[in-house]
Amino acid sequence: MTRIKRVRRQSGPIDATVVVPGSKSAANRALIIAALAPGTTTLIGVPDSDDVNACRDGLRDMGVAVAVEGDAVVVKGGSLGRHPVTVNAQLAGTTSRFLTALGALRESPLTVTGEAALRTRPMAPLHDALVALGFIVEREPDGCGLPVTVSRPADGEIGDHVRLPGDVSSQFVSALMLIAPLLPNGLIIEIDGPKVSESYIEMTASIMTTFGAQVNILDSRIEVKHGEYVAQQFVIEPDFSSAAFPIAAAVIAGGSVRVPGLASASLQGDSRILEIATSMGATVEVDGSDVVVSRSMDVEVTAIDVDMSDCSDLVPAVAMMCASAAGTSTLTGIGFIRHKESDRLGDLATEMREIEARVDVLADGLVIHGVDSLGAGRCETHRDHRLAMALSLGALTTEYVDVCDADVVSKSWPSYWGSMSDIIASETATS
Repeated sequence: MTRIKRVRRQSGPIDATVVVPGSKSAANRALIIAALAPGTTTLIGVPDSDDVNACRDGLRDMGVAVAVEGDAVVVKGGSLGRHPVTVNAQLAGTTSRFLTALGALRESPLTVTGEAALRTRPMAPLHDALVALGFIVEREPDGCGLPVTVSRPADGEIGDHVRLPGDVSSQFVSALMLIAPLLPNGLIIEIDGPKVSESYIEMTASIMTTFGAQVNILDSRIEVKHGEYVAQQFVIEPDFSSAAFPIAAAVIAGGSVRVPGLASASLQGDSRILEIATSMGATVEVDGSDVVVSRSMDVEVTAIDVDMSDCSDLVPAVAMMCASAAGTSTLTGIGFIRHKESDRLGDLATEMREIEARVDVLADGLVIHGVDSLGAGRCETHRDHRLAMALSLGALTTEYVDVCDADVVSKSWPSYWGSMSDIIASETATS
């Protein structure tokens, strides 16, 4: 059975307040650091999402003491367990990569696996880097994907220098950065070529520094000194990647959306959604710690031409804005997102066409020809939470959109349908 949400626009102009979850990207990084920091770390505002829960549960399975207290997670770090163990990352790509790197520090082997869709996602650059550093990596015959087993070498000899290509997931770089202070001589990471999603590397460095690590990011080189993380209290800021969807709704349909607390968020490259919304005709205001995004009905949505290599998680939301723009928009620098939860270029374009958007797929992006209104239709989500949320916005300019496998939003924002209820109404059906 497939859970379907029939989504319709709420009547009247948009005038909504939407509370978004904490950043899962920040939460996952903080969880790994907390596991490595001797003592007790309290993380405030941890989102209750599938990806973060997979990381939390994976740490617990490894032997780390992790307790959930409301929207806080308390971690007693400094010990990663002493027995061989297998952890299931479910569908969480970030979790699988971070736990793999973390497992290399354990006294006994760690095996990381996941659901079928995750097991086929690229992992080889991280595995190759761990081997180059001297860790033991046992993997599938095809050399990539999961399951993978990692362990320390018997002689304890670990390198302090590694190279990674810049045009692959920044999660590989972040995974190595997170464990680098615990390596005997720290770590130097050389990156070949332009870095994609560089803002996520900067987020990693910022959170590491908050916990006491010494990190220096140069043009194509990242240096992390040997040292120790310091346990503490850390607040997870609101998630700009999630906020992109209510912000996009205000741009598409006109009206106003307030996102509480968003102005306090400073770590995320996806804050660029505010710049993009402004360039498309919206007005952005800061009211205390809240962000208010609005578009007057007499201001048309403007087409854009933008390189999104450093904010690729915004692509589905921005693509839906572009579908309502006056003119043709081009989103480039994002060929690598074909290997996310879905093919976020091909699958997104296919489903947008189902509701009569005009989308062409490039080798590294999308060309979107704006239309006055979309058409009613049914969209598959390809097990991708961001596609589900983005495609639901199609209902803002048509009678309805049926979103299949609607519960996939639990990966990052389980309460999405309720949180967005002042903007879009959704009824659950089964077929």
